Amino acid sequence: MNKLELKCFLDEKVELYNHPTFIKSDPIQIPHQFSLKEDIEISGFLTAIIAWGNRKMIINNAQKMMLIMGNSPFDFVMNHQEHHLEKFENFVHRTFNSDDMIMFVKALQNIYINHNGLESLFSKNQKNNSMQESISEFKKTFFEINHQIRTQKHISDPMNNSAAKRINMFLRWMVRNDKKGVDFGIWKTIPSSVLSCPLDIHSGNAARKLELIHRKQNDAKALSELDSVLREFDSNDPVKYDFALFGLGVFEKF
Repeated sequence: MNKLELKCFLDEKVELYNHPTFIKSDPIQIPHQFSLKEDIEISGFLTAIIAWGNRKMIINNAQKMMLIMGNSPFDFVMNHQEHHLEKFENFVHRTFNSDDMIMFVKALQNIYINHNGLESLFSKNQKNNSMQESISEFKKTFFEINHQIRTQKHISDPMNNSAAKRINMFLRWMVRNDKKGVDFGIWKTIPSSVLSCPLDIHSGNAARKLELIHRKQNDAKALSELDSVLREFDSNDPVKYDFALFGLGVFEKF
């Protein structure tokens, strides 16, 4: 396929998968349970953080997090007492354990009290048509409170050559506003044009088969390579092609 044919092919796949039916099998269903902005962004953030491995397990464990927080994540983050955190004692998702979860709750509280919330923090440091520096700076602020060093691994840093798949996915959820019913579009201070594709094994393999990228590793350099092509296809909304690449990889075994 030439570039025009490839763009048309991917646009068709975006239309196919960027649809409310996508929600029922995807972790994005967790924040879709809420209507309050802060509930959506906190539940979305915590769900995205554990979004690696089996998708059914991700959804089940994210649901457990919400239940422990009384299905009011913002209220829990802001008003919890120390003894409330004991409810996370047996929580674990792969290498993300109860200690990590407790630290994340405290870090989120710090962000809403001292940094005007997640949107305000992520909206800083948008540079070079990219959110990658913003993600790196966000990580520094997130871990400014007391924490175990091991917990830092649960937020990737693009400045250390990570593709930061989970945070880029979270940003897609919050920022994209195409009124198709999947992404929320509740953050107004970040344009869709600066978002990057959540590059993982599925989207990465599909992108390589379509010769959108040539780098073998799913890292920041590969993401930059993919970004440059997707921005040619749609400079205002390049990350919409995540639906196409992910759908091809997961649902069509492309």
